[in-house]
Amino acid sequence: MADAQIILSYSRDAGVVAIASGEQYAWAQTALKESGFLRDDHGVYHLPEGASNATVADLVRCAERHRTSVSTSSRRFIGDTARDIARLLPGQWSATVQIYCHPVWQEDLVPWIWDCGELGRALQSERIPCAATLTDLVHGTTLLLAERPGHQLQYLLGAFAPEGLEEGYGDPHAPRSIVLPPFPGHAAQAVANQYLPSYEQAVHARRTGAIAAALQLIDSEYTAWQAVVAAGRHSDTTPLSVNALGVATEEFFDRAWHGFLTVVDHAPPLLNRCRPATSPWPQDAAALSRLADAVDDAEALREELVCSGPLPRQELNARAWPAIETWLTDGDTFLRQTRLSAPHRRPAIAVAAPLRPLPAASPAHRR
Repeated sequence: MADAQIILSYSRDAGVVAIASGEQYAWAQTALKESGFLRDDHGVYHLPEGASNATVADLVRCAERHRTSVSTSSRRFIGDTARDIARLLPGQWSATVQIYCHPVWQEDLVPWIWDCGELGRALQSERIPCAATLTDLVHGTTLLLAERPGHQLQYLLGAFAPEGLEEGYGDPHAPRSIVLPPFPGHAAQAVANQYLPSYEQAVHARRTGAIAAALQLIDSEYTAWQAVVAAGRHSDTTPLSVNALGVATEEFFDRAWHGFLTVVDHAPPLLNRCRPATSPWPQDAAALSRLADAVDDAEALREELVCSGPLPRQELNARAWPAIETWLTDGDTFLRQTRLSAPHRRPAIAVAAPLRPLPAASPAHRR
């Protein structure tokens, strides 16, 4: 690929559009500006209203002067594809074009794409100068739609990791990206009926696993700390001084609090899914209520620390420990309920769903 490249495609709404790409993408941008192309908020160039085909011919000549190649895509503009799919998905979705002019910008995506399939591999090994995000405006799920390298018509779709689960590409627990056909109805059907259920199940499992691991670690360290206090000795049997006991206690509470923040981050959506009344253990409702209250207390404490600064250590420990202890006591109840409440497949959507207007999308973040 040339150091500077212009890729032309056709948009249903904007007509001829252009993407500047390559390590010297600024040369391509200069050629587009000198040829009369206008740039929108997302970094896409388009012809002004009333422009003629001669403008495109001028662009080719101008691009040569700026050492920039010009090619025409056989696909329609990806922004149109993304908006058509978003209109057909259940719920409220927005679509936004993403431009990765410089190859490094594309590489920056890799740590954030939660995928163990073809999309993650393509981002690492193939040049993808533009893509589109599909964002669920209610639940915050963000998907990435890209043209499938080496295929004239197909697309790849995967997801960004949800907040707090930034494992990125290669996580074996991540959902696997899927191949989409060029037809919006069939593509939306695959996203809604195949990809989103597997994504939600993966998020549920990872949140549950993160909480289970955090509680297990805190409980293990609590048991070890209690043993040291009871014996008055370190684990290597040397006597424990008063000062050393104080340090060991402070270190334990610090680790416990920071580990418990994992629970605070991931427990609320899982608690909201639990339905103990319809489970084999309806009596778990009381324990789940205590756990929810403990998370609320811990979240309030964390916000206070952020807004007002550190608290005296004894006060922090006194306020944090009841919430932690509640989860150590009732954590098994939570885990059996949340595993029972794992999301199931959504009802299938029809291929020919009616189009709906898209809500306005905010400009995408670009360099």
